[in-house]
Amino acid sequence: MPLVIVACGVAVLLLLMTKFKLNGFISLIIVAILVGLAEGMPLADITSAMSDGIGGQLDDLILVLGFGAMLGMVMADSGAAQRIATTMLDKFGIKHVQLAMICAAICLGITMFFEVAFVLLVPLVFTIVRQTRLKLLWVGLPLAIALSTMHSFLPPHPGPTAVAGVFHASVGLTLLYGLFIAIPIGGAVALVWPRLPFIKRLDPAIPMGLVSEKHFEDRDMPSFSTSILVALLPVVLIGGAAAADMTMGKNSTARNVIDFVGSSPIALLISLLLAIWLVGLRVGRSLDEIMKSCADSMKAMAMIIVVIGAGGAFKEVLVQAGITDYINVLTSGWNVSPIILAWAIAAIMRIALGSATVAVVTAAGIALPLVTAGTVSPEIMVLAVTCGSVACSHVNDPGFWMYKEFLGLSVMDAIKTRTTYTTVLSILGLFGVLAVNAVVS
Repeated sequence: MPLVIVACGVAVLLLLMTKFKLNGFISLIIVAILVGLAEGMPLADITSAMSDGIGGQLDDLILVLGFGAMLGMVMADSGAAQRIATTMLDKFGIKHVQLAMICAAICLGITMFFEVAFVLLVPLVFTIVRQTRLKLLWVGLPLAIALSTMHSFLPPHPGPTAVAGVFHASVGLTLLYGLFIAIPIGGAVALVWPRLPFIKRLDPAIPMGLVSEKHFEDRDMPSFSTSILVALLPVVLIGGAAAADMTMGKNSTARNVIDFVGSSPIALLISLLLAIWLVGLRVGRSLDEIMKSCADSMKAMAMIIVVIGAGGAFKEVLVQAGITDYINVLTSGWNVSPIILAWAIAAIMRIALGSATVAVVTAAGIALPLVTAGTVSPEIMVLAVTCGSVACSHVNDPGFWMYKEFLGLSVMDAIKTRTTYTTVLSILGLFGVLAVNAVVS
């Protein structure tokens, strides 16, 4: 009976979001209340559980999302992002333009949200296509694929970081393991996909009026070394903390300092402050101008934050209603890898809900008992869920429409290209997670 209630709750969630077009925040809260009532929870306990869930879910995640969004926008408005992209192109040359796009996407995509990085780099794609007469998808598709991989697989992006919070996983270790999966898989798919016959037959034109014509002159951009330092510093700090945890004693003073500096909020704060100085004040931008960039970045994050909080409310209702314990008992005797189960739950949620963020926070709540069983490390389970959430992007995914419009595709052509590549990324990601688990377990 508890699983029937969960299934009905998920069905109602799908109905609210797909049929009635209710946003994820309202839908998740309504479903959390309905599931709590169906499980016989007292009204006061339902509201208490939701409050606990929202607070526990956001916790220091709100710092990660806030600082991450600000860092991305400061880099964009200073020209640092454009400097990284143009330098990669100069180094690789037109012959290897796809590698240049992949490297730029990886460097920016680790800390910059998909939408921000895509809008920043698409004008460069258009410029290259106009100058070289290469096909738009030949240049733009590798960029989109690599950015999708970074955004979906790795913290400090919203989905992976939220799941890490639910599973009490180390963000540093999750990032470290995830890099071994995301970079080779994202790079391989980004290089292979444009070469497939059904992709090569497509030749969309560059759409007009969708991107800003703002372009930084060379003299107005910070140096490549400065730009790449700002972009990669969070990765170095977070990864360094993960390495210290594996190699240094728990009571070591040095490890405590490294853990503090390498915690996700502090690493991003340090990187943001460095960016404010290096690519802002030092090159003549006023503090008011930089703070406007920071404020603008948070407008896009508001809905993401409340959706993640609502996912925490739903998760906590499941926990306090005893559903997670029931799932734990039920699945303990199954001869199926919890990694595969967690991946499948997230994939189904993604296909049905469209939003990867809603999919991962919903799937995390349902898959939590698989983590508490303790047979697989929580970091590996985070990656299993996030890989599942990449699958089958289609017409109920906001990113699908952004991809379609910027690359000038019809709906069917967008399905042929994006829906297929996201599904392949998800399946290959599952194999990658299983391989990493075999090594670290």
